[in-house]
Amino acid sequence: MKSAIVHDPRFSSLIVDHAQLEQLASGCRWAEGPAYFPAGRYLVWSDIPNNRMMRFDETDGSVSVFRAASNNSNGNATDREGRLVTCEHLTRRITRTEHDGSVTVFADRFEGKRLNSPNDVVVKSDGSVWFTDPTYGIDSEYEGDLAESEIGASNVYRIDPGSGAVTEVVRDRVRPNGLAFSPDEKTLYVGDTGASHVPGLPITITAYCVSPDGASVSEPRAFTRCSEGAFDGFRVDERGNLWTSAGRNVFCYASDGTHIGTIPLEEIVANVCFGGPKRNRLYICAQTSLYALYVKTRGASVIGRTLDWNRPADV
Repeated sequence: MKSAIVHDPRFSSLIVDHAQLEQLASGCRWAEGPAYFPAGRYLVWSDIPNNRMMRFDETDGSVSVFRAASNNSNGNATDREGRLVTCEHLTRRITRTEHDGSVTVFADRFEGKRLNSPNDVVVKSDGSVWFTDPTYGIDSEYEGDLAESEIGASNVYRIDPGSGAVTEVVRDRVRPNGLAFSPDEKTLYVGDTGASHVPGLPITITAYCVSPDGASVSEPRAFTRCSEGAFDGFRVDERGNLWTSAGRNVFCYASDGTHIGTIPLEEIVANVCFGGPKRNRLYICAQTSLYALYVKTRGASVIGRTLDWNRPADV
């Protein structure tokens, strides 16, 4: 299987010609939400229907169960202190796992109403937590508990790092799914997979301008439309390129919205993240398996901006 297909010369500078796509783990029902922990050189991801979180150890290649039960966890991220931030379908909340293993609830309601089923999450450099809240975890019993939406809409929310207040930041999407910031955090990318509920609705990624105060967005513009499968989860590299799931592929888009390259797989791709000591290993969650491919770019930090993981967080 060819590891990468070049559609634009810019993609050639991002790939290693002889690097091979590696299958690192299998046996999941729906692999999602990868998050990398540089201090331990391991990756955590969700196996949503199996109600567990898995762990891949980069130092020896071993795979183990990180957490079971996981409350049908979906998207994951790490904050500036290296703590795990998780979207949970079953409990319909956002949590943080502390260094001692205890769990702190960040948010489970908006204006007194229960969240739908938080899906994907990113932590901004100011410590605020941004997450999408479509209904996939309450649409059936497969990835959570069947229930009606109390909010009656699917939005993107921000949790203030000081007060803990939850505010709506994006309310014009049908089913917001993946999200990521540009390296300078001036743009928020939001995927919309609303075609799952509105037949014929285009599957898109929209780019929003982040306000100067960093707490809201405006001026949405169309970034790209999906030509195959769906945009589920995605991440941005330090050059501003966006790497996203798209059917049985990872698509790479330049910051101007041009589809510059494709990484084909044999399974439906759900989400990606960058890891490794140099942040140049692209981890891919694809249906039943975890894959990885070394590339010639580094991921923008999982907190939304480039950060040297070998330095203290306040440098």
